[in-house]
Amino acid sequence: MRRFFACCAAAMDRVSVFTGQACASLLFACIAFSALEVVMRYGFDHPTSWSIEVTMALCATAWVLSVGYVTERNRHISITMLEILVGPKLWRRFRLIQILVSIGAVTGLILAIWSPAMRVIARPEYSGTALNSIQPSHLKVVLLAGCVLYVAQLFANLIRWFQGTEKEDGGGH
Repeated sequence: MRRFFACCAAAMDRVSVFTGQACASLLFACIAFSALEVVMRYGFDHPTSWSIEVTMALCATAWVLSVGYVTERNRHISITMLEILVGPKLWRRFRLIQILVSIGAVTGLILAIWSPAMRVIARPEYSGTALNSIQPSHLKVVLLAGCVLYVAQLFANLIRWFQGTEKEDGGGH
């Protein structure tokens, strides 16, 4: 059974790493759209009606979907001074508390976003801007997907905690 859980945790790690690295391409697209907007606005005095909205949606998507990657790598913000003060044994217990509280909080967010996300899948909402994109619908669904990925990665970290195979904490820097 221990091996099964270790395999599940390793599979989730691979999903998180793939998703996080794929999100990097979204950030490069944001840079390209922002540069295009600058050239169109200041070079040709003809700004686009869509680039800001698309850039915001891509940045938000990358940010939400990369949370599993950040968690898998232990690269989230942490209070390293506290880690130094309490010592490794107590810090390990703090890690368990952090994982459990995070699972509870994000599960609560999943329950809160579930109904609005399902509603916009059935009937999309539009932004009402000049582009009139489905950005509100997109972001609700992406937030739900990101939360599910985050909870799954937290469970992978929890498995590793119980098995004593946690990766070295990145210290948030």
